[in-house]
Amino acid sequence: MPTAMVVNDTSAPQGKARRPARDLIAAVVENMRHNLEVLKYSTLAPGRYVVYLHPAEFARLEGIVPILQAETIRALSDELGRLNNRSGLRRYSNRFFGASTPPVQTPAGEWHVEFVADPDGDLAEGDILIDSELQLPAQLELGAGERTRRITSHIGKANTTHEETVRTREQPAPRILARLVYEDQSGRQAYDITTDSVTIGRGSVTTPVDVKIVSSVDVSREHARIRRDAATGKFFLIDLSTLGTTLNNRHIPRGLEDVDGVRRDTGAETPLPDQARIGLAETVFLEFTRATE
Repeated sequence: MPTAMVVNDTSAPQGKARRPARDLIAAVVENMRHNLEVLKYSTLAPGRYVVYLHPAEFARLEGIVPILQAETIRALSDELGRLNNRSGLRRYSNRFFGASTPPVQTPAGEWHVEFVADPDGDLAEGDILIDSELQLPAQLELGAGERTRRITSHIGKANTTHEETVRTREQPAPRILARLVYEDQSGRQAYDITTDSVTIGRGSVTTPVDVKIVSSVDVSREHARIRRDAATGKFFLIDLSTLGTTLNNRHIPRGLEDVDGVRRDTGAETPLPDQARIGLAETVFLEFTRATE
């Protein structure tokens, strides 16, 4: 996902990163500008933005959040107008050659902007994480329903993006491929596996997972992944953690390694039998059962 590059202001006392509030507005506008969806007759812009800040940054700005929201919405509207502005020459050329880019609009016709403190402690002071949502039109297939594309931009020392599309209307029940049953600090849980890749861990704002485990920090934010080979239907377990993953009480090889501070995929994955016990740092255990054909 595209991100906006903003340079930290490190002139604050004790060298702490302190980002001017105007940079937050610029980052949201940049997120909108880089995440447009061009259709045949219109161009859609994300209409909802949630901006996560380090708790200290949020505390500093909390008193002016309503003003910050209002000015961000104004800046988004100004940018929308700028993108749709057509010079006399462009209008003249469009009359003969057609519009090169359809006009930009928000599906809902209005902006929603929130500023909140990072609940997971992932963000450094000066970092910005923007979670934007774009309502996509319904697919033509019968019963496909509407979709929402969620784009997360993390602006900091290393800029990252994550994109996912979720259904916003009830869909026909997908085929269950396997089931996970486990107990964490929130009680007994069950998760039906319906896709070929499922990530498991504590998760966070910056590290989304499919199976969110409520546990101590012994369980990594992204602890393990279950992969299904679509061609053969076989399942595999991949360890992504710091403190290890077990399969039927035996440790499996790590699927990631740290080389000079960079995480690299080792390619190691362990076949999952039809029934298995998966241990996360020997703290939380999940019972895996493959569905019968």
